[in-house]
Amino acid sequence: METVSSHTHESSSSKRKVIAVVGGGLVGSLNACFLAKRGFDVEVFESREDIRQAKVVRGRSINLALSHRGRQALKHVGMEDKIVSEAIPMHARMIHNMNGKRSPIPYGKKGQYILSVDRANLNKELLTAADAYPNTTLNFNHKLHDWSPKTGTMTFTGPDGQRKEIQADLVVGCDGAFSAVRKQFLRQSRFNYSQTYIPHGYMELTMPPKDGDFAMEPNYLHIWPRNTFMMIALPNLDRTFTCTLFMPFEDFEKIHSGEEVINFFQKYFPDSIPLIGVEALKQDFFRLPAQAMVSVKCSPYHLFDKCVLMGDAAHAVVPFYGQGMNAGFEDCLVIDEIMDQLNENIAAVLEEYSRVRVPDDHAIADLAMYNYVEMRAHVNSRYFLFRKYMDNILHFIMPKTIIPLYTMVTFTRTRYHEAVNRWHWQDKVITQGLWLCGVVSAAGGTYVLVRHSHKLPSISVEHLWTRILALKHF
Repeated sequence: METVSSHTHESSSSKRKVIAVVGGGLVGSLNACFLAKRGFDVEVFESREDIRQAKVVRGRSINLALSHRGRQALKHVGMEDKIVSEAIPMHARMIHNMNGKRSPIPYGKKGQYILSVDRANLNKELLTAADAYPNTTLNFNHKLHDWSPKTGTMTFTGPDGQRKEIQADLVVGCDGAFSAVRKQFLRQSRFNYSQTYIPHGYMELTMPPKDGDFAMEPNYLHIWPRNTFMMIALPNLDRTFTCTLFMPFEDFEKIHSGEEVINFFQKYFPDSIPLIGVEALKQDFFRLPAQAMVSVKCSPYHLFDKCVLMGDAAHAVVPFYGQGMNAGFEDCLVIDEIMDQLNENIAAVLEEYSRVRVPDDHAIADLAMYNYVEMRAHVNSRYFLFRKYMDNILHFIMPKTIIPLYTMVTFTRTRYHEAVNRWHWQDKVITQGLWLCGVVSAAGGTYVLVRHSHKLPSISVEHLWTRILALKHF
């Protein structure tokens, strides 16, 4: 077994800490930029090949929603403008009803929008940015087997198939929902961990351009809500849309042939068939099986002064609030801010990071679960639309007192758990206000009727009841 000294600089190795970032995905590559900017020696270890050279990029969903939290983190390392210039703004949800009618629901005030970004392109840009720091080394095809919390020694299998040991002062686990770094945490006392698979899977389909342009309005996140399942579509720079069908696995398993696919889409998403294409639908539906979605919660996020978990390794969330990547990027920003506050005292920084971040990440995990019900079912409800309208009016009148939950989560850096607490308080106040208005209106109406009853035509109770029953037929 070979022992490799990790990126040592003879003159500065005694001064500069070596930080190993395990995972070269979105959060890992952004984290490398943050840490390198601080002057640490950064070693990134990614189990896959370099996606910048790969012919086919394997991995998860094609595009993601970037919002304020993620943008603030990118801004800190000078990447915001570049990434935003390669993204497509989405100003509202566009709801597609069964009858083909489309109705927009704005995300926030005028000028507020989220961005559709290409996952692979974003990852390539972040890797290139990390690579540009002279104190960063990217190591691809390095699979982590184990590491020691006592010494910080990690054992990898390298690209040549040989095992090697690498030493670091701090291990940063950014290796996703099925983190190899986190396995060591599970051996420790008082480490809490849970994972939940939801009963729904997802499948991605492509909607090609029509006559060289987008087949639908591009500056929207399109949603086909169908109560127990839904389809969404996000725009891409090549003028395609990535359509994602979210549905219970048992429903996916009922569809066995191309004809059954078309019948299913004809019944529930008829307006999408000519846009995706009959033949494409028949083929793409069976290209890959529906993928599972997992929600991971754990605490604490650190182990002694040797390791910290970030991104999906700490808090994988289901994708229904568009906050998975944004929360992971905000992790990088939060720990960076704590490093400023505590003068890079690593032991104190890691402890404070766990204390601050765990309640927030648990809150967004719960919100993401809640938002799935909202997206596939509530958006069909008139009361939901009325409450959205009411929240926006109240926010306009009292911008500092009433702030819609979605606005707090997506367009501010209000801590996630504080946003949830405030949402519950606002909901209670608004609901009680609506009840009060209802009671006052009813009392006022009754008073007017009683006051002017002598002016009303006389009508017997039996006659009135007959008329009320007659209304049932309309």
